[in-house]
Amino acid sequence: MTDLERIFSTEGPLAVAIEGFRARPQQVAMAARIATAIGTNGVLVAEAGTGTGKTFAYLVPALLSGGKVIISTGTKTLQDQLFKRDLPTVRDALGVGASIALLKGRANYLCPYHLERSLSAARLASREEAAHLRKIARFAERTHSGDKAECIDVPEDSAAWMVATSTRENCLGQECPHVKSCFVIAARQEALVADVVVVNHHLFFADVMLKDDGMGELLPACNTVIFDEAHQLPEVAGLFFGESVSTSQIIDLARDTRMEGLAAAKDYAPLQDSAARLDKAARDLRLAVKGENLRLTATRAAEDTAFDAALDGLQESLVDLDKHLESQAARAEGLANCLRRTQEMQLALKRWRGGDKGEGDEVVQWVEVYSQALSLNLTPLDIAPIFQRQMEGHPRAWIFASATLAVGNNFSHYCGELGLDNAETASWGSPFDYEKNSLLCAPQGMPDPNSALYQEAVVAAAWPAIRASAGRAFVLCTSLRAMRRIRELLQEKLEGEGLDFPLLMQGDGTKTALLDRFRYLGNAILVASQSFWEGVDVRGEALSLVVIDKLPFAPPDDPVLAARIDKLRAAGRNPFMDYQLPRAVISMKQGAGRLIRDESDRGVLMICDPRLIDKPYGKAIWRSLPAMRRTREIADVEAFFARETGAGESLECVPVELLP
Repeated sequence: MTDLERIFSTEGPLAVAIEGFRARPQQVAMAARIATAIGTNGVLVAEAGTGTGKTFAYLVPALLSGGKVIISTGTKTLQDQLFKRDLPTVRDALGVGASIALLKGRANYLCPYHLERSLSAARLASREEAAHLRKIARFAERTHSGDKAECIDVPEDSAAWMVATSTRENCLGQECPHVKSCFVIAARQEALVADVVVVNHHLFFADVMLKDDGMGELLPACNTVIFDEAHQLPEVAGLFFGESVSTSQIIDLARDTRMEGLAAAKDYAPLQDSAARLDKAARDLRLAVKGENLRLTATRAAEDTAFDAALDGLQESLVDLDKHLESQAARAEGLANCLRRTQEMQLALKRWRGGDKGEGDEVVQWVEVYSQALSLNLTPLDIAPIFQRQMEGHPRAWIFASATLAVGNNFSHYCGELGLDNAETASWGSPFDYEKNSLLCAPQGMPDPNSALYQEAVVAAAWPAIRASAGRAFVLCTSLRAMRRIRELLQEKLEGEGLDFPLLMQGDGTKTALLDRFRYLGNAILVASQSFWEGVDVRGEALSLVVIDKLPFAPPDDPVLAARIDKLRAAGRNPFMDYQLPRAVISMKQGAGRLIRDESDRGVLMICDPRLIDKPYGKAIWRSLPAMRRTREIADVEAFFARETGAGESLECVPVELLP
């Protein structure tokens, strides 16, 4: 028996320390491959199905390696779970003395300087936000970490946090009068000396790879980098290897300029007037584009002359603010910082209008429109060469782990996106008994997904399953518009039949609050869009049915996707098979993965899109899903839930084979 086999065995230290621990062959095999990669400074891309226990599979070899390890996660929730629960548990079970540190982005830490400024000068939108700011001030007096997640009295999304934390742009760095009590600096100093540092992907790319704020020290000292939820990396890397300027950033600059001006240049009124004009110019730019939740090419946005006029107005306002800040910057470090930010904004806006990121990488120029803001983006069309450059230099191990990286057993799409040409790949299936405990249903008679009444057809097909499951359902949609319409239709069904299944929808509260409510109610229906397709863990009977409205292909008119399609086509490749389909498969695997989260979970996955059956590529999608029994008959779904309650015949008596 190897050391790893002993550690993961039923008599090993993990089983002794962790109640309910079970030995899994897949977990041991994965840990062994990761240990080999760490020992040889290799690159390993590892897919592990739900229930494999991939967290312990990488933590054990990482802690035993004796080197410095960075673990990067997809979400702050997983980051906190690793730091507070999983890492200490495994470390103590193994008896190793590794020190651990948690490092979040600066917006998660209280800033004493900005809190002090805001308490004296902030103009908050409501009394509630003003009360929140006072609670934050009391939190500041007792906290050791400054992590806003520990301030349970103030909601994480309160606007008060915006004026009590810093951003990369408005941080004064070593010139800050509160530098000795800076929570961000303290957290980073701990990270520099720790053996294991837990970060998230956004922070990794912003602070480590882009060497922001001196954090270039962290990566060179590191022997191993482990990415959990690694399927998110291409999207996050594209964001940080590109460039973005948002109206929110500009409005923040105007606000900070007003506050710094009131504190250090109250006698110079033109500065206040100029900041107010910049604020208006940023808001006018957002209003120049009609609609919301849109992604447009720069060319399409410019078809409306109001957009170019608003851009001109914004540029002029930045030049004007630059002039006034230049005359006042010597009076305070805060004003000097606002001047630097104004000049950086001018350069970024100039680069965007020229469609030039400035590093020679081919980029796409596009606009994203939110309900209250707008961003101007330059995104590289190919992140592989940029990512490769970041991996060069000091030899270290790179581990990429997720439940969803491959199409079938093929990792070429994922490795190609990140330039992992020489990576080792490996996959382990889930230990859960999907054939016994789950059913995949592709309902018959569904219309074309682009038809006008498609949402009505989805609800008509899903309703018997929702009724049979007594609620307890996620309805996952591929667009916000479809989500809202499906919610309306479900409300009509519930009222028409007098059923008391609570109906929840993404946006009705925070993601955490909605999930807590869904679990508590036990018979709810949650209608959601993209943010609930992954990173959501509802175990037990509260979630027994997952309905997916369409195959999750990105909209073909998305500006970044359209540009990448054109580039692939120009290179003689098939954009659909080489790019669009693999991405849809990985996204579908994430959505389907919400259903079975534990050995005892049982449930039905319903995919309404007829292309799953009617199109040749549909086979590539359902073959990438876990080995569920398959059916096209709603009667089989009803029998599945009847069997669950003991009211129906054994499902083994029912034919449940999808088309081959």
